[in-house]
Parts: sequence; structure tokens; C-alpha cells
Amino acid sequence: MTKNIEPRHYDVILSPVVTEKATIASEHNKVLFKVAAKATKPQIKEAIEKLFDVKVKSVNTLVRKGKVKAFRGNLGSQSNTKRAIVTLEEGHRIDVTTGL
Repeated sequence: MTKNIEPRHYDVILSPVVTEKATIASEHNKVLFKVAAKATKPQIKEAIEKLFDVKVKSVNTLVRKGKVKAFRGNLGSQSNTKRAIVTLEEGHRIDVTTGL
């Protein structure tokens, strides 16, 4: 079977998020990803379904504000990041620890 993966799908999904909160969410069939700032929910859904060969139930997004940091007296800020919480249909799983 030939997968219909386009390069733009790799531009939408940047990386999985592996944190304690993401691990707890994975018990409820949810997976967290860092996504492109301009990615829309339908684009995220399509990219996840094509890349991982699963059915997506819903996509929730959030923008995590960058922290303000001081380094040698100079103030700087980290970039804002957009994250997607992807809920999968029953029977589908993504193991982010193994990679693509």
C-alpha cells in the first residue's frame, strides 16, 4: 500500500511533546504535538491521519506564550509555540517514543 504523504504534512507537524502531562493524556487516547504557528485544525487532522495512518476524532489547539528570560542583564523572550492535542478514535494509537 502506497501512503499518500506530501511534504507539506511534515511542515504542519513539527514534533511530538513528551512531558508528564502528555504521558497522562496518552492514557485517554490523546497525543500532543508542536505544530506550525499558522496550521489550522483541518490541516493538523489531515497531516496526523496521513503520517501515522490513524483516525482522528478531534483536534484542540493552544498557543503557549514564550517566557521572558534575563541573560547577563539583557531581557529576551522565547518564541511562542502552538500545540495541538489530538484525540484519536477508539482502537487507534500513536507511540511517539518510537518516532515515524
